Amino acid sequence: MKGKRVLIINRGEIAIRVAKALNELGLVSVGVWTDNETEPPHLEYCQEWVHLAGSNNKETYLDIPKIMKLIEDYKIDGVHPGYGFLSENREFSETLAKKGIVFIGPNPTAVYKMGAKDISKQVAKEAGVPVVPGSTGEVATIEEAIKIGNEIGYPVLLKAVAGGGGKGMRPCHSEEDVKNNFAAVQREALSGFGYAGLLVEKYVLNPHHIEVQILADKKGNVYHVFERECSVQRRHQKIIEEAPSPFIGTDEAVRKAICESAVKCAKAVNYDSAGTVEFIMGEDKKFYFLEMNTRIQVEHPITEEITGVDLVANMIKAAFGEPLDFKSQDDIKIQGHAIELRICAEDPISMLPAPGKIVGFETTFPQGIRFDHCIYPKFTITPDFDPMIGKLIAKGFNREVALRKVRNALDGLVIDGIKTNMALHKVILREENFVKGHYSTNYIGTVKPQEKVAVKEDIKAFMLKVAAIEMNQVGGKA
Repeated sequence: MKGKRVLIINRGEIAIRVAKALNELGLVSVGVWTDNETEPPHLEYCQEWVHLAGSNNKETYLDIPKIMKLIEDYKIDGVHPGYGFLSENREFSETLAKKGIVFIGPNPTAVYKMGAKDISKQVAKEAGVPVVPGSTGEVATIEEAIKIGNEIGYPVLLKAVAGGGGKGMRPCHSEEDVKNNFAAVQREALSGFGYAGLLVEKYVLNPHHIEVQILADKKGNVYHVFERECSVQRRHQKIIEEAPSPFIGTDEAVRKAICESAVKCAKAVNYDSAGTVEFIMGEDKKFYFLEMNTRIQVEHPITEEITGVDLVANMIKAAFGEPLDFKSQDDIKIQGHAIELRICAEDPISMLPAPGKIVGFETTFPQGIRFDHCIYPKFTITPDFDPMIGKLIAKGFNREVALRKVRNALDGLVIDGIKTNMALHKVILREENFVKGHYSTNYIGTVKPQEKVAVKEDIKAFMLKVAAIEMNQVGGKA
């Protein structure tokens, strides 16, 4: 494996994370730069740089023929897609396989079966894993959707077959809601994913979003690396994650059941990489399969922190047919608690993207803090990409210590020149329900921590901060 050339078809903090793992394993990390991001920070960590021509995502990170030409020209042995873009694209993984290029991800069949929500649901059901009651396949008409809703009981969820990231789904509390929303969700699905197919599922009230990390090799070994709680979400997208789940807590029977269910799903498709099996868990701690993400997840660092397992390095080793760092499931244990905050360039109240130019960036962290990021002073955040610019991770002996550490770390993070959601995080981390671990995916909508964000800053302190930044830019002393 050493000396193999690996192309990273991604950007930002995940490209940096992948490059570090490749370098550590003795592989050659090859990063890309595009016409609308000519000095991306991840190149600093890559051993070689190549130009991926194009000024938008369709012309660059999503252009399979163009990427394949780079692979040929630069004698690439393997490709790591990171997350997003082509990371779960069956056509891309199949094209690489036909050319004898290693795809650092699962086999194409697993990508296909677990990428389609209707097929993955059937796979889980056949593997003996609980699934949310609902349609067994696509629902073509409003009448059929209403029939299913009446059979399983309202509320139900209209959900895009090819959806992801919380997009293409709407809850319906009655027949009238189904009639009013069916065509709209079809349009959203077609616009967002190029396919209008819908599913109808039972809508679990006050649910918890629990996901289980999987690692598998090419010899048929499948392991779980325990669970994460990802229930603090806005627009169905995560902003805070914890490991292990505070909702499962000390209930080891539930933990064992959900983790073993994830392994069953992975084995059912001969999974052979890192991946995440996602579940929805009700207030009664009954859980149901949601989907499988056949890639590395944004929130993988908290699992690494509580287990010591390098998920990215092991994902790379698995792709090249190398043995993993551990020999059995018993080698993987939980030690402590970890919390991750997604730091996003967005308004902390509306939670909408807020691109701009960073003019000041400083960190003063307590011991043991991890900050995976892609920013620096004068770095411009554009609307072309996801607004997440970093992940602040704290580990503690227990959840109370982890909370204390991540609060202090957040106070020691300064990002000036753009709006970020840091002020929102500060409110959540001290809010009573969150502190007690009493929250569900409805947290943002019901508790409304965004309404408690302080928007006014002491004018004197603000002017001193601006003056200090301006003096620093011209090389003076404040």
